[in-house]
Amino acid sequence: MIPIKTKEEIEIMRRGGRILAGAMAEVIKNAKPGVKTEELDQLAEHLIIKNKAKPGFKMVKGYHWASCININDGLVHGIPGDYKIKTGDVVTIDLGAYYQGFHTDMARTFQVRAQSAKRKAQNKEVEKFLEVGKLALKKATSMAQPKNYIGHISKAIQETIEAAGYNCSRQFTGHGVGKELHEEPRILCFLEGEIETTSQLKEGMILAIEIIYTEGSSEIKIAKNGWTVKTIDAKLGGLFENTVAVTKAGPSVLTMI
Repeated sequence: MIPIKTKEEIEIMRRGGRILAGAMAEVIKNAKPGVKTEELDQLAEHLIIKNKAKPGFKMVKGYHWASCININDGLVHGIPGDYKIKTGDVVTIDLGAYYQGFHTDMARTFQVRAQSAKRKAQNKEVEKFLEVGKLALKKATSMAQPKNYIGHISKAIQETIEAAGYNCSRQFTGHGVGKELHEEPRILCFLEGEIETTSQLKEGMILAIEIIYTEGSSEIKIAKNGWTVKTIDAKLGGLFENTVAVTKAGPSVLTMI
């Protein structure tokens, strides 16, 4: 059963989404060479709590951090620690906030650039990889309309990612979000079967749409910590995510930066 939110509940989630997006923007701004990923995690937690919300990820059993932070070949669920960010690193920040009884969830992947004029140019291959993820999120979000199906979202993700020569995650998915961090429906990053066999979208559904993709093979490996997921071939992993409301007027992004 996919939960339907009332207009009042959507407004609460919209306020929570603003808090989360504000924290995300500040964390990205502070992701500079020499900064430890645990420092970014601490900043995220501080900003979320400061705005009268709670770090949603800390409510997941066995997880003790406010964020998931992945570097380069990291795909999802990276544990913040003493790793110092370097110029050129591709960093993924995944954050969740729990506000007045509802979760919101979002993620961004970006490359840390040098400050000096000589080294400001971004690697073109990395730039292309990141732009494709952003485009896939935009196209997938546009499908979040009443009477469409989850399959329309999955199809948009798969077509955009694979047309650029990359691969969609086969193991990890987007999901519904609300009173629980992970609710129905699962939102695959690829279309499995016929579109009409997937769940139909209705006004009031709230979706965490996730673009989880790899530069190379979609196969993964899990680190000894039991959480951090990396690509098996050490190529880049990417994650773009927003919390999106399905409304009569179309998709409404609740975590817009």
